[in-house]
Amino acid sequence: MTGTDSQRRDLGLAVQVTALEHEPVIVSDGRAEHDPYIEHRRLLFATAYRMLGSVTDAEDVLQDAWLTWSTADRDAIHHPKAYLVRTVTNLSLNRLTSARATRETYVGPWLPEPLLTSPDIAAETELADTVSIAMMVVLETLNPVERAVFLLREVFGYSHAEIAETLERPETTVRQIAHRAREHVQARRPRFDTDEAQRRQVTAQFMKACAGGDLNAVMELLAPDVTAWSDGGGKVTAARRPLHGTDHVARWLVGFLAKPELAALTMEPAVINGELGILATLDGYTVGALSFDLVDGHIQNLRFQVNPDKLSGLTPANGLAFP
Repeated sequence: MTGTDSQRRDLGLAVQVTALEHEPVIVSDGRAEHDPYIEHRRLLFATAYRMLGSVTDAEDVLQDAWLTWSTADRDAIHHPKAYLVRTVTNLSLNRLTSARATRETYVGPWLPEPLLTSPDIAAETELADTVSIAMMVVLETLNPVERAVFLLREVFGYSHAEIAETLERPETTVRQIAHRAREHVQARRPRFDTDEAQRRQVTAQFMKACAGGDLNAVMELLAPDVTAWSDGGGKVTAARRPLHGTDHVARWLVGFLAKPELAALTMEPAVINGELGILATLDGYTVGALSFDLVDGHIQNLRFQVNPDKLSGLTPANGLAFP
């Protein structure tokens, strides 16, 4: 990672949703704007979302954090930002620990909840990578504490001493965890092309080939060792296991889209988690999101999110965006 610690600590997400039920509402005289919780809400959401891979859970954590903050002795809190980050991190750790047990019984592949991000973020490669679906999938392979340490250190730029205080662990232990987590992520981080013009071209070609049911055109866009994951969560039709290979993936995809009930399905490009992807809508409702890695001009990994419970971050009214 590059950039100063202060810059990295501000890698928040500008939330475009209304305040939660128990959160402060920004009033006309501007008083609530000076509340540290409101000031740092982007950072707090960014921390919770990257920890949990879930828009819904991240918002729940922020509501719990606000309840904690609203009843805290403010006079005893000398560094509100640090207090809030610590609160959100530990709430996320608790939720992630229980969530991992639930995911063991999840139906089919589990993928993170996608979210819309601002169109210009795709050009900011380093920033986009910190929240890409590919990175979120890699983070899922870390245990909860490793994930917290990695994010606080590598993404938000906190020192080992600050992380040790946040997690209430010895600094030497935090250093060891940080080293182990960094090596783990580097070994599993997928390689991908960063040419945005090429990505736009491949995205357009892929949408056209899928819409036309052109099996050969789809196959030509896929890498020989392509893998496709689809997350339906047992709620909608999706492949229960990852699909491998050009022929297998292309035939499944074209066959799936040929179903009569999907005749009115439309696809459009959208920046999802910092990368250009595809939104699928049916009768005016968002029904899925596709993200992919582009390697040597071909689609390497396809990730379909079609679980209706995980699409709340994909509508303009509820979406989120980088600053």
